[in-house]
Amino acid sequence: MVDIAHVYVSNADSGEVSVLQMDSQGLLTLQSQVSLGGNLMPMAISPDKTQLYVARRSDPLSLVTLAIDPVTRDLTVMAEAALPASMAYVSTDHSGRYVLAASYQGAQLTVSPVGPDGVGDVAQVVPTGPHAHAILPSPCNRYVLATSLGGGALMVFDWNAETGRMKALTSWTARSGAGPRHFRFDSAGRHVYLLNELDGTVDVLAWHASTGCLEHLQTVSILPPGFAGKPWAADLHLTPCGRHLYASERTSSTLAHLLVDEATGRLSVQAHTQVETQPRGFAIDPSGRYLLVVGQLSHHLSCFAIATETGQLRLQQRIPVGQGPNWVEVLA
Repeated sequence: MVDIAHVYVSNADSGEVSVLQMDSQGLLTLQSQVSLGGNLMPMAISPDKTQLYVARRSDPLSLVTLAIDPVTRDLTVMAEAALPASMAYVSTDHSGRYVLAASYQGAQLTVSPVGPDGVGDVAQVVPTGPHAHAILPSPCNRYVLATSLGGGALMVFDWNAETGRMKALTSWTARSGAGPRHFRFDSAGRHVYLLNELDGTVDVLAWHASTGCLEHLQTVSILPPGFAGKPWAADLHLTPCGRHLYASERTSSTLAHLLVDEATGRLSVQAHTQVETQPRGFAIDPSGRYLLVVGQLSHHLSCFAIATETGQLRLQQRIPVGQGPNWVEVLA
């Protein structure tokens, strides 16, 4: 049960991070805003919940470390470290000692150490295929996975959490024209759900942690009935229980709800919900009761209640945030 949670939204066009408070009923109020300037997009919360990392994608390209107040959850700038390229995605390894980033324009991945005063200078740069888009550690923290949208691959790297170095191991190749974008591991570490931007599908992949290999099991469309136009899939998230997967599609401004078979990991489409205009990013709170989605063109955040058994979404609030909101993180 959520007592009080806090929601962080990065606003690309107005250059600030919005801090919102969410009560136990999922009702949101704007608490504060921190202006950082420039084009703010991907964010990640440190595993110990003391820091928020935000990538600025315009000059000066940088990774900003914000301290999270332990009581109020407000943000204070700690540090700003230069980046070699514009980053589309940031995450941390499970130790919290390193920030990982993927550059779409730069076709590269970076590793940055976290010190007492925040994120430091980039320690490793790894070239990739065209348009690297997302990067995450495996649940066991022995591997790092990253997508190359232009190269049509989900890449696997050996990861050394002691030295903070990664080394190419293998990769899984998607269908031509799929465009691998974002991905998620299930909580058991048995499957990877890979969202493809260009054809609006999700691939279900078996994950073999002993070898770092991936095996294709299923492909499911997230496009709503009667869809017309060019698919433009954006983001996906699993509920903490692992039973419900949601994926956003920007052309139709919808969220697809897919039910996860707990035994096989396979997906079945349940519903499509109209949401904010151009839903680039969204998040599910740690309790699994609420889904929060922003509209990059609507400049609003919507909160949907998630029905525990069915996963059905019910809109309960819309609230304005900054201009061009695109990324959401929730801290309970």
